[in-house]
Amino acid sequence: TRKHSHSPKNFAVAMAMFNQQVGLQGLLKDGGKHFSGVDEALLKNIEACKNLAQITKSSLGPFGMNKLIVNHLGRHFVTSDTNTIVTELEVMHPAAKLIVMAAKSQDQESGDGTNLCVSFGGELLLRAEELLKEGIHANDVYKGYELARDKAMEFLNDQVAWSVDDLKSTEQLTKCVKTAISSKQLGCEGPLAKLVAEACVQVMPPTPSRFDVDNVRVTKVQGGNLNSSFVVEGMAIARRASGVEQYKEKAKVAIYAEALELGSTETKGTVLLESAEQLMNFTKGEEQKMEEMIRSIKEVGVDVVIAGGTISDMALHFLNKYKIFALKINSKFELRRVCRTVGATSIVRSGPPLPEECGYVESIKVEEMSSEPFTIIKTRDSKIATVVLRSASPNVLDELERAVDNAVNVVRCTTRDPRFVAGAGATEIELAHQLQQFGATVPGLDQYAVLKFAEALEVVPRILAENAGHSHVDAITALYAAHQKGEKSAGIDVDAGPVCNAVEKGILDHMETKRWAMRFTLDAVLTVLKVDQIIMAKQAGGPKGGGDGQRDDD
Repeated sequence: TRKHSHSPKNFAVAMAMFNQQVGLQGLLKDGGKHFSGVDEALLKNIEACKNLAQITKSSLGPFGMNKLIVNHLGRHFVTSDTNTIVTELEVMHPAAKLIVMAAKSQDQESGDGTNLCVSFGGELLLRAEELLKEGIHANDVYKGYELARDKAMEFLNDQVAWSVDDLKSTEQLTKCVKTAISSKQLGCEGPLAKLVAEACVQVMPPTPSRFDVDNVRVTKVQGGNLNSSFVVEGMAIARRASGVEQYKEKAKVAIYAEALELGSTETKGTVLLESAEQLMNFTKGEEQKMEEMIRSIKEVGVDVVIAGGTISDMALHFLNKYKIFALKINSKFELRRVCRTVGATSIVRSGPPLPEECGYVESIKVEEMSSEPFTIIKTRDSKIATVVLRSASPNVLDELERAVDNAVNVVRCTTRDPRFVAGAGATEIELAHQLQQFGATVPGLDQYAVLKFAEALEVVPRILAENAGHSHVDAITALYAAHQKGEKSAGIDVDAGPVCNAVEKGILDHMETKRWAMRFTLDAVLTVLKVDQIIMAKQAGGPKGGGDGQRDDD
């Protein structure tokens, strides 16, 4: 007997399929949303990206404002660093996320220029919106922007204002990083740039293109002021020595990746003790084993032992007895850096190290700064340098660390491409000026988009002037007048206003950083312009808990 297919259940499913709504809603599950067309989809996306750019714009340049952000864990950030802002904001809008991704790619590639990415992206979309409202098709804007980007890249090659010719020169590296630091910490750029340049010169490899950002470390010490900051050839670790020894010089180092203690056996056993004598001798064997191990380390000539785990009390007793400097480092990443600094191999067995596993330090000592103990490891021809920053509050220290991080990344970019262009908005206005002349020769509707691209470039000098409290109309008019006369280095003077010679003032931006910022921004903007429909499935999961976002009672 064959089962009949016309069961009530199948019939109900079939009826439900035909009773659904017409159009796209009929394709989606209940609760799905969809927006289409220029007004519903494209302009909404542009609006979201503009709002994001609005947040970061006021943080651009030396007089940029700080944002106070409290993240979902309740941690406070007071910063003008765009990468930190967009990371901690947790942007949810899918189109704005594209701009955030562009900024993050820029941070990974160049470590600087993230604000240019977001602000320029918002401005390009604002100009595109004007064109779309005038009735120009999104594809014409797309083609015009692509054309303008390629032309801008060409024009950028003629903008070189200065090149680094000696990457081992502290003076030249100071000049490189000064602008990046002053855009974050105006007034501190002098001492900070010098510290960063010193640290970078110390760790600069014979082949500069192999420069590693990770080799310049930052240690923050609360208390004191920026002028008491200094650079250590080697590492500064924010903890005191475990044992009694506080200072060793010209010493051999053994690094153990695990704890210094006698491990327990794999199997469990029961021991029957029959007399007090046996009880006395029972723990003696353990002591002898440990003393044997520490003695054998000392006999190899090792004076410093660094462990990646706990150092047991018994081990510490014998380390003190044999006058060995003992230090515990909990972070395995920090341990790897110490290995690299002293030229040692971390050991995962107990027992004395082999001669080739030992490292060497010129000196290792415990110092105290602002009541904070520090172990400072100095080595010959060091592969790692540490900038010890001093300041009054944790927030200021975090901002200084971000500025140092940006500056070190500028040095990394310089090792690949030593060319710099004029800063202070001079390069952007020059590109805008040349693109306007080029735009006049472009046939068809693309011309409008090319001219709008040139207008969007004015965003940098405009914001710099606004943030410094000058009239942006006067500043941009004066800039265009200067560039028309052929003064390619004329940029915004944030101090006295309106115009100054950026190169003479030492305001220089890395050329490749600008190039990447434009590439990433354009990629994100063109992706947003290509979207004509937003289709959202119903969110997965059960109903949301508690009306005000609180947790459920159960």
